[in-house]
Amino acid sequence: MRVRTTLVGATALLVSAALAAPAAATTGARLDDGHTATRKAVEAAVAAGVPGVTATARDAHGNWSTTAGVGDLRTGEPRSTADRYRVGSITKTFVATVLLQLEAEGRLSLDDTVDRRLPGVVHGHGHDGRHITVRQLLNHTSGIADYTEDADFARDYFTPAGFARHRYDTVRPRELVAVAMRHEPSFAPGTSWRYSNTNFVVAGMVIEKVTGHPYATEIERRILGPLHLRATSLPGTKVTVPRPSSRAYSKFTDPDSPTYDVTTLNPSFASAAGEMISDSADLDRFYSALLRGKLLPPEQLKEMKTTVEAKGIPDTRYGLGLMDTRLTCGVHVWGHGGGIHGSASAAVATADGRHSLALNFNGDWSGDADPVIEGEFC
Repeated sequence: MRVRTTLVGATALLVSAALAAPAAATTGARLDDGHTATRKAVEAAVAAGVPGVTATARDAHGNWSTTAGVGDLRTGEPRSTADRYRVGSITKTFVATVLLQLEAEGRLSLDDTVDRRLPGVVHGHGHDGRHITVRQLLNHTSGIADYTEDADFARDYFTPAGFARHRYDTVRPRELVAVAMRHEPSFAPGTSWRYSNTNFVVAGMVIEKVTGHPYATEIERRILGPLHLRATSLPGTKVTVPRPSSRAYSKFTDPDSPTYDVTTLNPSFASAAGEMISDSADLDRFYSALLRGKLLPPEQLKEMKTTVEAKGIPDTRYGLGLMDTRLTCGVHVWGHGGGIHGSASAAVATADGRHSLALNFNGDWSGDADPVIEGEFC
């Protein structure tokens, strides 16, 4: 499961080893319990330029955690296994889970059109919500343009000067969708696949329309509360990350640029596509519970795991807010990756939910989650 290091795909950069702590820290009673390759991959990511990494695995032997590198480049404070961090697009699996619960309750159908639930919202430059279904939002076959690829939006949020001006702005979901509507669709609904953050902004709006509550409220009530995910939150417009947490760093689109501290920001520009904050233990618990059928009835879990080809992402197929990745050793893991300023994350589990891994890099210009995942499961 390849996690792009930024929302706009910055190139990896090898930085000075002075940014890295000299060794990784591990927790748990078992020191050589099959996680050696995972630990080495985490250390390699730091050696390649990631400021710091935190990761937690969960299997039949219990929880195992490791860290490497630093959480604060100024003070040299190390990362913590309990760090909370912005998880970006991992939010999408939570949103999809709520919509599937609503389907199980008979409150909507995945084959409902977007226009039925949100009349006139998806319209313009060839977009037509009358011909796009909720299912197509969740598996990225809608063809809706991605608002994060808009040139003005990219200038405002993915450049140092633009981010400095707009990092604390509040942006409403309808405004994000309106940005996407300035562009033509990528393709006719249902005819191809392309990842679009706009799909899940719209999905969050559908949840609110059906329930009368913001999607964040429904996630909190239906998932965070029942699973006791106390480190997970949907901050809305709150700009800080709860403690314990590390600093988050970005070089934006230029790997030769200075390193910017981007820890504080208003995540409303990510909305239901990626605003969530969590920690590795909570993400392990969530994906384990989801895949073990504790959040969805069998029919809805089967729908979530019904995949289409994720064009351009090797060895990966996409379900409903859930990715199926075949590793080099043949093992399949289910989960999602997530990137947002200064943070690159991944959370995956085996199909039975009995072995999971979640990790975070606190820099967005270097590093690849794939070797860490391969080390853990292969």
